[in-house]
Amino acid sequence: MEEAVTVRPRDERHGGSVGGEGPRPASERKRDPAARAIGEEVRGARPAEIPGRLCAVTVRLVDVTGAAVSLHASGMPVQLCASDELAAYLTETQATLGEGPCLAAAQAGAAVFAEDLAGGEGARRWPVFAMEATAAGIRAAYAVPLGGEDAGAGPEGLGCLGTLDLYRREPGPLGARDLRTARLLAGVMTVALMALPREEEGVLDPGWWLSGLATEHDEIYQATGMIMAQLGVGADEAMARLRGRAFAEERTAVDVARDVVAQRTRFDRD
Repeated sequence: MEEAVTVRPRDERHGGSVGGEGPRPASERKRDPAARAIGEEVRGARPAEIPGRLCAVTVRLVDVTGAAVSLHASGMPVQLCASDELAAYLTETQATLGEGPCLAAAQAGAAVFAEDLAGGEGARRWPVFAMEATAAGIRAAYAVPLGGEDAGAGPEGLGCLGTLDLYRREPGPLGARDLRTARLLAGVMTVALMALPREEEGVLDPGWWLSGLATEHDEIYQATGMIMAQLGVGADEAMARLRGRAFAEERTAVDVARDVVAQRTRFDRD
């Protein structure tokens, strides 16, 4: 049976049925070794350090090759941390192309799983990303939102702050235990991001609030504004031009943005 892309509905979260397993009793949850490992990993860490630590522990707890976290305040996702260079590359590739599971998960506010990028729905839906991922030896990609309807934790009504992006060399679905652990990790990540200081209590504006964690965020938006001024176009077209230039030059969008901000690259009207 071919099932390349899966969007998990809301009734499969917070202990609901996944892979035929029902809710677990509280006593079993307390003995969960994944929860203990996550707690040990983040104990004593400042909130800004937690995303990096969680990326590292993810590859030990979940059957994946790599993990990354990207912020999705608006427009282009910006990478916050990654477990290794390959995970970082694949997350940057999705941002540059404007396609992939992490963007789909952020837009839907629900987990999106591409279980086989070499064929089927995943390859048809995101053909260029699928080609890049399989060329790098990755056959499956999964994205779990931080916040939003499918969040494992965080204040009710919070929009999607970003995604926990997972990559694996072997195709196939995540097992029920791996899925629970991934949701737990995403929930802890969401709480850590919510714990970051804000100027005004109760104001949730990740456009500026989280930008201090990922300096590329400011560079992307500054470059987009400069392209808008140079071409006399709107934000969406400016972002598309930035992505197009990056893809044509086989670079990341962040690299091109840095050149625009430094005035080493200029966009001229066609």
